[in-house]
Amino acid sequence: MTGRSRFVSAADVAERAGVSRSAVSRAYTPGAHVSAETRRRIYAAAEELGYRVNRLARSLHQPRSDLVGVVGANLANPYISAQLAALSAALQRRRLQCLLLNTAGSGPGAQEDLARLLDYRVRTVVLLSGAAPDALIRLCAQNGARMVLINRPAPPEGAAADLILADSAEGGRLAAARLRAAGCRNVAVVISASRTSAKLDRARAFAEDMARHGVPVTRWAKGENSYQTGVEAARALLAHPGIDGIFGVTDEIALGVLNTARAEMGRRVPDDLSVIGFDDAPVSAWASHGLTTVAQSLEALTAATLEAIDRDPEAPPLHLRLPVALVERSSVALAAHRHDVIVP
Repeated sequence: MTGRSRFVSAADVAERAGVSRSAVSRAYTPGAHVSAETRRRIYAAAEELGYRVNRLARSLHQPRSDLVGVVGANLANPYISAQLAALSAALQRRRLQCLLLNTAGSGPGAQEDLARLLDYRVRTVVLLSGAAPDALIRLCAQNGARMVLINRPAPPEGAAADLILADSAEGGRLAAARLRAAGCRNVAVVISASRTSAKLDRARAFAEDMARHGVPVTRWAKGENSYQTGVEAARALLAHPGIDGIFGVTDEIALGVLNTARAEMGRRVPDDLSVIGFDDAPVSAWASHGLTTVAQSLEALTAATLEAIDRDPEAPPLHLRLPVALVERSSVALAAHRHDVIVP
């Protein structure tokens, strides 16, 4: 058997089956008329030759393709990677194809890379995290490609996009209440310098809730949204006594804090220090971590994303705010044992 220098074409199948090229096209077009015998011969020839339909070319002649563009930058983030796995599996079950674009380190050409998605006539562009480039949103709007923004700010004026947001502010309040219930009286919030709206909302609501109850909050806003930022924050915040509770606005940050506090700073968690995160990434439940966290459900997020992808392109933008919930694990004290009085 010799190798081929090109894909098997519909013309190759037509020649092997003894039919016309158009008959092959009709055999692979739902609802098109072709006799049962002709279809059998075409499928047999296709099987023998290893023919696959050129769906990319076919999509150029359809109002909507089966390609969904998925854009993300921090794909190593535990929650983002779990989100991508859940979404891509769900798309596959629906016979839709995931076209992934990793924008990490794209540099000056990032905008061109993002725009290239439209060259493939994607039906929807899903942006997983961070700040959505305004120019890309406008470009999608001009080309009739629907956009789904997950935990991102609203699009610029004149552009439309579906918004799916976790209730970040409520999550910040839940984290504050849980640390107060653990007896924490001098806390910190680690936000990184990424400045995305969701992280800012979590940190702001946390600090405001603590302020209403007279609990001082130290803010750490340096570095990327990464495990290493949690490491650096823990080293700085815990170098001096006093901090007894830390809220990392993502699980990745919180895990950096947690592991550094235990292994490097000699802090007993949760006896000396309570740590709480946000996301409920699968790694947070590992017994070695036991991270208490504010969960945004992957199932709910995936379902909402699919709802947006399935919508008619002419339908008005979808705005969904998904609930969050506290997941109790061992990184936060179960009772206010550090002090005689629970901070209200």
